Amino acid sequence: MAVEIDMSPAETAKVPARGIWGWMLFDWAAQPFFTVVTTFIFGPYFVSRMTSDPVSAQATWSNTATIASIIIAVLSPILGSIADQSGSRKPWIGFFAVIKIVSLSLLWTAAPGSPVFVPVILIILATVSAEFSVVFNDSMMPRLVTPQTVGRISNIAWGLGYLGGIIVLTAVVTLLAANPKTGMTLIGRPPLFGLDPASGEDARITGPISALWYLIFILPMFFFTPDATKGKPFGEAVRAGLSELGKTLGELRGRSGLARFLIGRMIYQDGVNGLLVLGGVFAAAMFQWSTLEIGLYGIILNVVAIFGCLAAGSVDRRFGSKFTVLLSLILLIVATFGIISTGPGYTLFGAVSFSAATTPGLFGTAAEKTYILFGILIGLAFGPVQASSRSYLARSVPPKEAGRYFGIYALSGRVTSFMATLSFSMLTYWTGSPRVGMASVLIYLGGGFLVLLTTPYPAGSNPSTGLK
Repeated sequence: MAVEIDMSPAETAKVPARGIWGWMLFDWAAQPFFTVVTTFIFGPYFVSRMTSDPVSAQATWSNTATIASIIIAVLSPILGSIADQSGSRKPWIGFFAVIKIVSLSLLWTAAPGSPVFVPVILIILATVSAEFSVVFNDSMMPRLVTPQTVGRISNIAWGLGYLGGIIVLTAVVTLLAANPKTGMTLIGRPPLFGLDPASGEDARITGPISALWYLIFILPMFFFTPDATKGKPFGEAVRAGLSELGKTLGELRGRSGLARFLIGRMIYQDGVNGLLVLGGVFAAAMFQWSTLEIGLYGIILNVVAIFGCLAAGSVDRRFGSKFTVLLSLILLIVATFGIISTGPGYTLFGAVSFSAATTPGLFGTAAEKTYILFGILIGLAFGPVQASSRSYLARSVPPKEAGRYFGIYALSGRVTSFMATLSFSMLTYWTGSPRVGMASVLIYLGGGFLVLLTTPYPAGSNPSTGLK
């Protein structure tokens, strides 16, 4: 079986199904880092258990994301332009994979009371490497699939990523993370390998596990997915890439649709990144959730996310990527308002009050259960808003320009993404309330929605498809 690539006649080729699956498995390989390290296990551990000051730790975690975002914003478009000139994407992915795998493996050393600057540096390196790899992997997409199938393939790949994240997260929660009071995992057994939750080993192990998972499952992409032919030598590619980047930025003045899309995406992605980085640690600090509880919360959201991506694939195919992104943003706005308005004993800023009674078991209060309901909306929309944004751009640029435009796309997703985390940090410092800091996410989600509402679809002229 082969899939026809819709490109210019000179570039037309057939990609075997295993090549498509190899490309999609990249998301499967990469997602556990974001799921168990950044969002649901290591991040909350860093905030609530590694240090004795949760408020300061939340700000530090936010600042870590801010530093990584600035590095990504500066270098992503440069690397994307260089990749277009050098041709091959796989060597770049392999280079950054080494940095990511080593950095994640070393997170095992982040014991309670140890210097926080070590995991901060490791997380920055892992995050930057992960995002740079995504730039090169995404830029391969227009050469592999047709504009008609790109939305479905992109959402399936994103759904596979969530499935991979669920598998790793479930393994951590059921086999490795123990209740600090009982010393038992969710299935009533001692944690594997004799991991000690009191010393954070159940959370620290997620770094090496994510590294091993990534190493194994990026191999099909290297073995089976066709890469672009090798282009210019490295030095020449760097010079030509930098020149092309300047030209691309100049081109955007005459491609107002693409410019508007990238600006809108820049704004709403700030909010999406804020939810990704801060959502888990916000819940853990508010309700004092253990690794077990925050892990179960993550499983719920990721299970919902798989169905969200599968449904979004059909919605994208029928109504287009723009409609899918706008719908997802509405769900994220409602969900964000819900979680910041919920606290112990109330929701909707006190308009609805709950009994203080706690039922036996996990998530014992009504407020926690309500928080999870709002979290389900995040799960439904989180994958589609990113997957369909990716297909939105893929439908809007020709394959030969994919590297530089996906570099600009990464720039638009990161150039101001430090604003969401910086807003959280500053407001949290000033007010002493992470809830006030989290409210800033609404500004970015709402602002991006308004810009995208008036953006054409597709966003630019694609000479290979005739789309406007």
